[in-house]
Amino acid sequence: MARLTALIKVNSMSEREVKVLSIPEGLDQERVDAALARLLGLSRSVVVGLLESQEVTRKGKALGKSDKVLTGELLEIIMPAPKGEPTLTPTPIDGLKVVYNDENIIVIDKPAGVAAHPSPGWTGPTVIGAIIAAGFNVSTSGAAERQGIVHRLDVGTTGLMVVAKDEISYTHLKDQFRDRTVGKVYHALVQGHMDPSEGTIDAPIDRHPKEDYRFAVVADGKPSITHYKALEYFRAVSLLEIELETGRTHQIRVHFSALHHPLVGDLTYGADHTIADRLQMNRPWLHARELSLTHPVSGAKLHFTSEYPADLRRALSLLEANQERD
Repeated sequence: MARLTALIKVNSMSEREVKVLSIPEGLDQERVDAALARLLGLSRSVVVGLLESQEVTRKGKALGKSDKVLTGELLEIIMPAPKGEPTLTPTPIDGLKVVYNDENIIVIDKPAGVAAHPSPGWTGPTVIGAIIAAGFNVSTSGAAERQGIVHRLDVGTTGLMVVAKDEISYTHLKDQFRDRTVGKVYHALVQGHMDPSEGTIDAPIDRHPKEDYRFAVVADGKPSITHYKALEYFRAVSLLEIELETGRTHQIRVHFSALHHPLVGDLTYGADHTIADRLQMNRPWLHARELSLTHPVSGAKLHFTSEYPADLRRALSLLEANQERD
């Protein structure tokens, strides 16, 4: 009864959300602090604070940060208090790589650990904050915290993003993404060997019916289409080239997880942590490799390519060094 009273007090006085999470297979035997940081998108220090405050429980018993979690068990978490509406602030990023820049648009090569824009609960750097900190102007269209943002990459995804610098460019780029005329090519390392080696995944996506921190293939979801082609097979994994016809949140991650070929390192969607550990991956192996679009003002056809960052190259080198190519 004391526990129930505490929860009521938390909810009525500070409006803190209570989440109940099921542990996915890929996080079996992980420390609870590491597992929740991945699942909730919170920093490790924030999660440790929740654990130290006895705000993470399993079957009514508070967990310590070094406790291990098991596949399928349910954890109850009292989430951190909301900090109000997200605000746009400069967030400098050392070595921000600008691939293209003119008076209308800017194309950047996003590193891992950077969100596209501010959002509730996110305290790390953002693409739009980094662009502003570097002295570039951006469009004022869209929500105040999303100025100039016409598409997004997940925090853990690296690669190419375009941002609008004026209102006309913002409108034209949004139209191109809506009309699906923008070319988006990703490279991903997935578990197992894709068979067939080339194909199309046409499966609707929406919020997971039980776990709102992730998405899933559901019958009444939004139409979602992913094209793929195997580039190379290694032992136990495949390197794929992927083209998106639609752009749903977590689309690539959800589609390949649904086929039982989750992305290497993507523990949220069922990846095997032993493969991730062996390849030294602490995020999904996913890179926005190519971006093609029409310049919103000049009408010129633009095409950009991004090289793999160091951690993705290292994972491939480990596969090759250990003679794991079939």
